[in-house]
Amino acid sequence: MTRLVHKQLDGGIATITLDSPPNRNALSVRLLTDLEDRLNWALAEPAVRVIILTGTGRVFCSGADLKEQRIEPARGATDAPVTASFPEIMSLIWESPKPVICRMNGTARAGGLGLVASCDFAIAPLTASFAFSEVRLGVAPAMISVPVLRRLDARSASEYLMTGEVFDAARAQEIGLINRAVPEEELDATVRHYAEMLVKGGPEALSITKRLLRELPSVSFDEGMRKMAALSAQRFTSDEGQEGIAAFMEKRPPKWTL
Repeated sequence: MTRLVHKQLDGGIATITLDSPPNRNALSVRLLTDLEDRLNWALAEPAVRVIILTGTGRVFCSGADLKEQRIEPARGATDAPVTASFPEIMSLIWESPKPVICRMNGTARAGGLGLVASCDFAIAPLTASFAFSEVRLGVAPAMISVPVLRRLDARSASEYLMTGEVFDAARAQEIGLINRAVPEEELDATVRHYAEMLVKGGPEALSITKRLLRELPSVSFDEGMRKMAALSAQRFTSDEGQEGIAAFMEKRPPKWTL
């Protein structure tokens, strides 16, 4: 059976590509199974330093495959299979110790925005459109709200999650859903720029920095200072930290640079 998600590794950068254009890269159980497999490969492969998530066609991801989400008691189908499969995917991306860049090849809707929000970086073409369309289907943006509400300010979240209104890439950047909205011809160069900057960082340092960005805002100022003083000392005396200092003093690339 043909895979619906492909993988490629080049220069420490793993590209994972959704490839189900007939249904606009909808989140079917089969696609999610393939995506989980590809993500686990990238996370386990030592040569992978940065992960890029993208898609084929004009749509990045249209959300849950609604054909699979319909209840059909006559066939014994009484659950929502995509709902059961999707949380693990978003958690893998969110918790990944390796930076994940979403290269949006086009439009995203509903569950597709859960993928976008779960990634550390998201770059979209100016032609892309966005919508949290769940309420217009009589459902709720429940699972995806976990990463999404960590990206958007409260007013913007209320506006778009409650109305289902379509908005453009420039607005998506303005409200914090994506990092950059660029002309289509600049998309690959922009994504490559981010990836090449990330591979220059120490792998351990990047993983730790990603974690503190998520956790530190909820810690009190005094507790944060105590914990970060200890972390700073630990990193300066670590093998990776000492190698970075030596490379700087000796005017050479550190050993982790590809």
